[in-house]
Amino acid sequence: MKKVVLIVCVILIASAFLAAQDYKGKGRVNGFVQDEQGKPIEGVRVKLFSLKANQGFELKTDKDGKWVAAWIRGGDWNVDFDKIGFEPKKIAMNINENKKNPDIALKLKKVEGLVVTDEIRDLLARGNALYDEKKFDEALVVYQDIITKFPDVYPIYRSIGNVYFAQEKYELAEQNYAKVLEKDPKNVATIIMVGNCYQNRGDSAKALEWYGKIDFDKIDDPVVLYNVGTNYYNNGNFTDAQKYYQKAVEKQNDFTDGLYQLGLSCLNLQKNEEAISAFESYLKFDPDSPRAVQVKGFLEFLRKK
Repeated sequence: MKKVVLIVCVILIASAFLAAQDYKGKGRVNGFVQDEQGKPIEGVRVKLFSLKANQGFELKTDKDGKWVAAWIRGGDWNVDFDKIGFEPKKIAMNINENKKNPDIALKLKKVEGLVVTDEIRDLLARGNALYDEKKFDEALVVYQDIITKFPDVYPIYRSIGNVYFAQEKYELAEQNYAKVLEKDPKNVATIIMVGNCYQNRGDSAKALEWYGKIDFDKIDDPVVLYNVGTNYYNNGNFTDAQKYYQKAVEKQNDFTDGLYQLGLSCLNLQKNEEAISAFESYLKFDPDSPRAVQVKGFLEFLRKK
């Protein structure tokens, strides 16, 4: 079972940017970030992490909401988007160095009910920077300072919970997530994090109970959809697993892990044509890896039936 990883934890700490830039290559991708009304959002932090290079970098959107990542290597990347006043978002993308990559169009949801003053913004930026550097105890001090000075800013409890989550102190993380849910019981991101706490402790049943509190139609993050699908898959519920994997790859069509698991789910359900379609889509993005060899074997078997 894959361990859930906190959205903001996948990017390298600041010192990594000074090391050899193994993420460099010939690839390029353009992206655009808008709000729900289609207006461009300036100043969104875009953090990119290459799984092959185990390195990353960050940049910000311009006044048109555009960002450009140039001269990067091919393969799978994780990309985080965050800006104060908006819910953070994470996607997975696959970069091809030999052809034009499709533009990444993304919309961020505005967070309602939180007035962010300059002082809060500065403190939060400092705490987030320490968090990104994995200086968790120092980040915790900053976040606690915010909540002490501004007790009404309850979303900060999620940042505190995230620190404990990163330290694998899941009970403390849950306690702080609960304080967010007291004020905002339907906060999807926080409900997911509580589920992730149970997921990382190996309690799949409890994790699914929390994930089940979320309206399926409201889950748009392909990584979250993948994690929920994997919970169902590991418990032998291939029908629900297929449902979540299918939506994950609809949201991110080059999500190779999602395509692979979708194929396996269909295979277990004896939905051979759908399994063939999923595996064929997988090979479009990963034709040469050891897992691709396995996928080709599945396809050869299915086509003979």
